Amino acid sequence: MRFDNRLLDEIRARLTLSDIVGRRVTWDRRKTQPGKGDYWACCPFHQEKSPSFHVDDRRNRYKCFGCGASGDHFRFLTETEGLSFPEAVERLAEQAGVALPAPDPQAARREKKRASLADVCELAARFFQQEFSAPRGEAARNYALKRGFTPQTLSEFRFGYAPDGRDALKRYLTLKEVPEEMMIEAGLVIQPEGGRPSYDRFRGRLMIPIQDDRGRVVAFGGRTLDPDGQPKYLNSPETPLFHKGIMLFNAHRAREPAFKAGQAVVVEGYLDAIALWQAGITHVVASLGTAFTEDQILRLWKFAPEPVICFDGDAAGVSAAHRAIDRIFPVLRSGFSFQFSFLPDGMDPDDLVKQKGLAGFEEEVSRAQPLFDVVWDREISVARLDTPERKAALEKRFDDLVGTIKDERVRRRYQLDLRFKLSNLFFERSRQSGKGWKDKKDPLESGGPLRQALPDTPLFGTERLFCGLCLKYPDLLDRHIERISALPISDDKHRRFRDALCQLADGSSNTPVAEMEHLFDDSLHQLIREVSVEARDAERSGGFSALVQRFPVLKSNPPEDFVEAVFLHFVDVIELRGLEAELEAEMAYADDELDEARWNRMRALTQDLSRRREECARQEGELAERAKKIKAAPLQPGLDLAAG
Repeated sequence: MRFDNRLLDEIRARLTLSDIVGRRVTWDRRKTQPGKGDYWACCPFHQEKSPSFHVDDRRNRYKCFGCGASGDHFRFLTETEGLSFPEAVERLAEQAGVALPAPDPQAARREKKRASLADVCELAARFFQQEFSAPRGEAARNYALKRGFTPQTLSEFRFGYAPDGRDALKRYLTLKEVPEEMMIEAGLVIQPEGGRPSYDRFRGRLMIPIQDDRGRVVAFGGRTLDPDGQPKYLNSPETPLFHKGIMLFNAHRAREPAFKAGQAVVVEGYLDAIALWQAGITHVVASLGTAFTEDQILRLWKFAPEPVICFDGDAAGVSAAHRAIDRIFPVLRSGFSFQFSFLPDGMDPDDLVKQKGLAGFEEEVSRAQPLFDVVWDREISVARLDTPERKAALEKRFDDLVGTIKDERVRRRYQLDLRFKLSNLFFERSRQSGKGWKDKKDPLESGGPLRQALPDTPLFGTERLFCGLCLKYPDLLDRHIERISALPISDDKHRRFRDALCQLADGSSNTPVAEMEHLFDDSLHQLIREVSVEARDAERSGGFSALVQRFPVLKSNPPEDFVEAVFLHFVDVIELRGLEAELEAEMAYADDELDEARWNRMRALTQDLSRRREECARQEGELAERAKKIKAAPLQPGLDLAAG
């Protein structure tokens, strides 16, 4: 290993962790105690409004108690700036004034060779730039101007032109005393078989340098200027410097803006990336026209936890998204995913920016679909569900895909969500094919109210919220299933709904979803539609039954730990009502017969109730205060946490 622990410890000792982290965050003055080396801030790795990110200068460690991110000096740089570990060590060693050990001779030779090839690529980039400005680069300049690129953009991205001759670049590099072997190894010149003379790889093309994380030119992309020329785009081959499956175009420019924006935009072509960069989307990268690899996916997650992949809205774009999905699923992990933005049919990102401007593009990106929705649409769009065998086939396709996810928690979450959605889908399809379906109207379609008269049962509103959260967050149901299955729910529909969800979520059950349609009758599926409908649709229908209306803090996308705390509070409230009912029953029996055993039970229940009432009241107050901070506004009257 190049860096031993003594060297790393010396760097940590010379650099204060809070100084490094402090360049990225603003310390909370109320909680921070500099004299004790104790610092608090809002986490730089996820969105939050109250500080849960802690830096301990005495231990040289940071930890976020919200998202779980933790590490030291080096980890912070690799996570916030996308540096490799050696790059982080080199940067911090320079800041600390610590001399790094000389690399071993073999590694030094490899690095020298890579540096030499990078020097050759730099010479080629300068040659292409000169040709772009020269008379024979007129066609390339006209094409670039036609695409709307400004002089500043042409200079920043070092646009060039490869003359349409056999060996123009080769002759230029020869004059610079570059050996022909190095030209070939750098991917600039092709050596044909049979001893024929070598020739330039790029000819008659607009040239775009491809740069590595340090900004060094390591390869090129060339776009043909001949309307009939093929291939339309040509990239450098694999070389010691350039690996298509690892690199992302514009990564060295996008890394910092992506961190600040908390978002990364991914497009297919480098000219699209340049157009977006020019329009102000500086956190954009391109995949160099290849299918996503695991290395690229992991690199993108260093830019943002949920990068947005922009594809053309045509069949080719949808097909590319579907190929990407199969590469993404095996490496999914908690807190990291992708979103997909399918642009209007026939438009690429460059077209969209030209027609609708920056605001139009950002509006499209804001409507990006989560990975789960894209997967669902992909499979459902080609599925026929008119027989049990075809339903089973669809379920198996989902099972096979989800089975590739290595992260156990993410895999389980997908399994639960898909089981719930499949159950609802199978019921709806069966109902549509049944007799009399066409005569029935969905409340949303007919404009009728979603909300029915409230049954006279205790805690109806709290139970309805509990049901909605079970449906929206199946992992909560999965984690607390034993406690949930024993809850004393008072409303019959809510109780049957809970029982059906628990059977679906039963991890030990291998029963196919298609065989569990009987769990949900019409009334329960009406409840599913009611609690899962979007707030705007509920408002349109004149109802007040949507989960987000009953519990409006959900509109603010609260953190998962808050949602779980609220969910468990509702469980506590329902259990509390069960204890009250139990005490009432004991007291009723006591009117006729009161013995010592019953008296002791009543006294224990009374004490337990008193304690739990105080605890529930305290929890409700704390959660209400936290909800206010999340929403940045007071809770609406009548919509408190215990909406019973």
